[in-house]
Amino acid sequence: MSKGMKYGILGVAVLALGGVIAVTAARKNKKPTEVRIEGVQKRDLVASVTASGQVSPHTKADLSADVSGRIVKLTVKEGDFVKEGDFLLQIDPQSFQAAVQRTEAAVANAKASETQALASLTQAQANYRRSSEIRKSNPNLVSDDQMEQLKTATEVSTALYDASRHNTEQAEALVKDAKVSLEKTTIRAPMSGRVTRLIVQNGETAIQGTFNKDAATLLTISDMSVLETKVKVDETDVSRIALGDSAIVQLDAFPDTTFLGKVVEISNSSVKGTTTTTGDQAIDYEVTIRLLNPPKDTKPDFSATAKIITDARTQVLSIPIIALTVRENEALAKTDTAQRPGSKTSSGKQVGKKDVEGVFVVGADNKVTFKPVKVGIAGEKHFEVLSGLKEGDKIVGGTYQAIRDLKDGTLVRDMKQPDTKATGSTKP
Repeated sequence: MSKGMKYGILGVAVLALGGVIAVTAARKNKKPTEVRIEGVQKRDLVASVTASGQVSPHTKADLSADVSGRIVKLTVKEGDFVKEGDFLLQIDPQSFQAAVQRTEAAVANAKASETQALASLTQAQANYRRSSEIRKSNPNLVSDDQMEQLKTATEVSTALYDASRHNTEQAEALVKDAKVSLEKTTIRAPMSGRVTRLIVQNGETAIQGTFNKDAATLLTISDMSVLETKVKVDETDVSRIALGDSAIVQLDAFPDTTFLGKVVEISNSSVKGTTTTTGDQAIDYEVTIRLLNPPKDTKPDFSATAKIITDARTQVLSIPIIALTVRENEALAKTDTAQRPGSKTSSGKQVGKKDVEGVFVVGADNKVTFKPVKVGIAGEKHFEVLSGLKEGDKIVGGTYQAIRDLKDGTLVRDMKQPDTKATGSTKP
């Protein structure tokens, strides 16, 4: 065999191998993408916001001492029910009783000085009056200097009497202040309720709570008849919540039971939220939910999870949440010749891509087409469809990875159905 013939045979073999590879690749490219195909149908949807918090009474009182001293008598223990005005504890009153006695003695002393000053004033006024009458009858018997001295003595006595009278008033005020301090050594219940926290014991020292309320708190009385849970809701969800919205509350202490609630308060200012992985501070708002049927065994600070119902729809067209995806709106991108997506405007601001939400509709030939869809409320697993689809349309409902990679014209196969090409005939 000649050398040229050998090269010819080798070339034919290479061409044949290339053809086989091309055919195999073409067949491989035509292999359909496995997806979940679902029909657009009507469902009942409930939109909700879920948040967690802790149970707390609507009304409670943290009692702290207004005076410092050793606790000499304690008549309650944690869990006791008390009525308004009931005696709770006694702070050692001895020093305050002594203060009352001192101030009462000061009042007695001030009143004695006041009596003495009044007598001096009366005497000075009488002397001035008699001298004035004598001078009227006989001017030569009383000189001008004498009259001036008597007048001055009267004015001085008047001033001394006024000062003594004010001293008496001041001493009486000190008595009242001492008695108020003495009364503060006896602490009574300001409201009816249960003692949910008792921090001090008999013999411990109570301190004033003027500058440090937490350290000075002695006990807490809570009205357990009205219970609430305060939950933190993200700023993206709080706008959907309104006063009066119903809620389903689950307490960790009662895992098999749910309780009804109602939104009674939404804070106007944000609270500090958690820090995200990117370092940004989450913005949360506090929402107060009142429990409508709390169990009797509920205690403050029980952990609670609330599902706030923000909206509901009955028998509306719906699609799986996972089916909704975002693609660039090519029509808008082509018409916008002046500004390309991602370019900068004259003001220097970045122009984002023109995206549109939609789903992939499966045609009769099992090829998909992206179709824009307008959605409404979101349930737990489905979106409400406002426009763009009709009942019975077949759409791609999963998986997430498959939807992300889909393009118009892609051939798909329902992963629920067997592949007849791979398994052969399905006839028995």
